[in-house]
Amino acid sequence: MTSRTRPDDAHPYLRAASAGIRHHTRALARSAPPASAVVDRVHLDVLHAHLTALHQLLDQLAESARPPHPAAGRHLATAHARLWQATAEVHSAFHLLPASTSDASECHPERLPEGPPVLTICQRHLAAGHIVRRKTTPTDLNRPHTTACVR
Repeated sequence: MTSRTRPDDAHPYLRAASAGIRHHTRALARSAPPASAVVDRVHLDVLHAHLTALHQLLDQLAESARPPHPAAGRHLATAHARLWQATAEVHSAFHLLPASTSDASECHPERLPEGPPVLTICQRHLAAGHIVRRKTTPTDLNRPHTTACVR
């Protein structure tokens, strides 16, 4: 008997996160509200948190793949850089959307132990940016979107 996990049982939390995103995407497509009602700051904050978590996972996978499989590690490192670009764009979009004016979503720092939501996304983004600056050069971030093997 082998101790290998069946593919259906491997990484259940990651599978659940992917299923949640698929479900959310289908729900948005079915509801078809006006575009202004679909995207709000809370939506982008949650998406940014997901992208940041995925960014950390890719970073760890790239680091562990590099020694035994350098080519795979390079591809994962490239994916890590591209995901950072997507995360930065979501962060920028968050700040371009108007803040909600309803009392329900008004900022009440005394109720939020981590501070106002706008600071939470910025703190998360700065922490992820610190990792990117340690491991990625500006040239890497501006490269074309290819991982073709150099001969």
